[in-house]
Amino acid sequence: MTRQVAIVGGGPAGLMAAEVLSLTGLGVTLCDAMPTLGRKLLLAGKSGLNLTHAEEHARLAGRFGAAAGRLRPALDAFTGTDVRDWAAGLGCETFVGSSGRVFPTAMKASPLLRAWLRRLEGRGVRLLTRHRWIGFAADGLRFEAPVGERLLRCDAALLALGGASWPRLGSDGAWQPWLAARGVALHAFRPANCGFEVDWTEGFRQRFAGAPVKAVTAGSPAGTIAGEFVVTAGGIEGSLVYAHAAALRDALACDDRALLLLDLAPGRTRERLARDLARQPARASLSNRLRKGAGMTGVKAALLRELGPPGALADPERLAALIKALPLPVSRPRPLAEAISSAGGIAWDAVDERYMLKRLPGVFVAGEMLDWEAPTGGYLLTACLATGRAAARGLADWLAASEQGAPFLSRP
Repeated sequence: MTRQVAIVGGGPAGLMAAEVLSLTGLGVTLCDAMPTLGRKLLLAGKSGLNLTHAEEHARLAGRFGAAAGRLRPALDAFTGTDVRDWAAGLGCETFVGSSGRVFPTAMKASPLLRAWLRRLEGRGVRLLTRHRWIGFAADGLRFEAPVGERLLRCDAALLALGGASWPRLGSDGAWQPWLAARGVALHAFRPANCGFEVDWTEGFRQRFAGAPVKAVTAGSPAGTIAGEFVVTAGGIEGSLVYAHAAALRDALACDDRALLLLDLAPGRTRERLARDLARQPARASLSNRLRKGAGMTGVKAALLRELGPPGALADPERLAALIKALPLPVSRPRPLAEAISSAGGIAWDAVDERYMLKRLPGVFVAGEMLDWEAPTGGYLLTACLATGRAAARGLADWLAASEQGAPFLSRP
């Protein structure tokens, strides 16, 4: 009799696990709570699906902070180059953008997802939508399905239910109580790659909400990074903010304060700015002095007025210092539901080297359920694909070595 595997979660990690397991001779059923599969993948693809990054592999593998060591074997086995080859095998050629990010030539997720699902169905994978996991049974998993509660019997299970960002797309963290009840150690979810709230004055908020702040650098404990961000009605967001998000979030957790240091004129030195500003007539308005002495107008000039001490704005030396290091205080991260991704989840100590839960033999986990985070730039998707692949291989190896017929939750 063919041994059966249940995969829960139809995102990149779960779909990759199904692909690997479909080649092992096992019966594979993939269940997802949503009406369609890959919803978060499709959302990511609306602005161009960032599949991976083209940087040297060791550098890519080091982008995962404290979890880099645990993720390294999975990433070594499925590198950024492997991601590109895999996409090409689905008929989706890729290209490297100017930032090193890798995108499908079509700049969409839908062609890749359609080809992927066709391949899985062609290999016999059973895809069940509107099946919401609601816990364990002695010989399988329980689901809430359109026909009512349903038991899916299986010899092993792989959970790829995502973290807790974008809950409307299915990653709602609802799985946590069922694992906690079985003694699996969990770390609280926290927003990652998120915006932050700033206490703008009403005048600044009304005039500049939605304004992009381009060609700046920002410094935090994460380092100094060049890029751009957007002023929002309640704070800041955008790629440059996301690059500092973990450092700002952790600083706020420690002492309730965090600063982003902005260099509004990275192409000029402080000394040159001070000289150019000092040449401006004393009676000139601040707007004219900034425009003629620093080439600064619009939202950048407004940020100086909003955040700089009034006395400093009249003094060329102090104003130059502010332009090169303007403190932008953030008060709190935006809510987890708005974050691009989440930190936290299943503790690495709860998982063995095969991605099996130590407290639940035969139950494997992958993707953002695990406690790791990474910046945007293709790293998130690469790690989801790599851990889905690694967990599937671990599951297949475990089944090959386990005693056939015993309930999977009770096997040693």
